[in-house]
Amino acid sequence: MRADARRNRERLVAAAALAFQSEGVDTSLEAIARAAGVGIGTLYRHFPTREALIEIVYRREVETLVVAAQELARDLPADEALAQWMQRFVDYIAAKRGMGDSLKILFESKSPLFAEVGGLIPSALKSLVERAAEAGAIRPDADSGDVLHALSSIYAASSGPDWRDRSRRLVQLLMDGLRYGAPGPSAPTA
Repeated sequence: MRADARRNRERLVAAAALAFQSEGVDTSLEAIARAAGVGIGTLYRHFPTREALIEIVYRREVETLVVAAQELARDLPADEALAQWMQRFVDYIAAKRGMGDSLKILFESKSPLFAEVGGLIPSALKSLVERAAEAGAIRPDADSGDVLHALSSIYAASSGPDWRDRSRRLVQLLMDGLRYGAPGPSAPTA
C-alpha cells in the first residue's frame, strides 16, 4: 500500500472510531470520510462495507489496549500501570458500546475476528494483575478473571452524558479495592 493510501486508511479508522464512540455505528459514512479529510470513494476503496470498517475499528481498539498494557508495564510502577490500563479500558468499552449491534452481527456470522483477538485482552490484563500482585501493590488474591468481569460490567451501565465519568469513578473504586490489603513491596533479603 502506498504511503498516502496507508495514511488515508489510518485517518478513516481513527475518524470512524471517534464517530462510533459518540454516535454509534449508524453514523453517516460520508461524515466519517469528511472527518478523515477524504472523499467517500476513498472510504469505499478501503472498506467496501460498513461491517468491514467496524471490524477493523474493533481490531484496532483491541490491539491498542494490548499495546498499552505492554507500554504501561514498561514505563510505570505495577499498580499505576494497572490503574491506567483499566482507565483506558473505559475508552475501549465506549467504542465497543457504539459498535454493539454490529459486533453482535459479526459474531453471529462467525467472523474470524473474534477468534483472532478473543484472548488478547484477558492475557494483557492477566500480566498486569500478576505483576502488581508480585510487586505487593495489590491484594495477593486478586484474580484477573474477576477484575475483567468487574470491568466488563461497565458495558451494561446505563447510558447518559455522565457515563464516562461514572465509569472512570467505578474503575478507581475497583483499583482502590485491589490495593486494599496489599502487602506492599517485599524487603530485600540479605
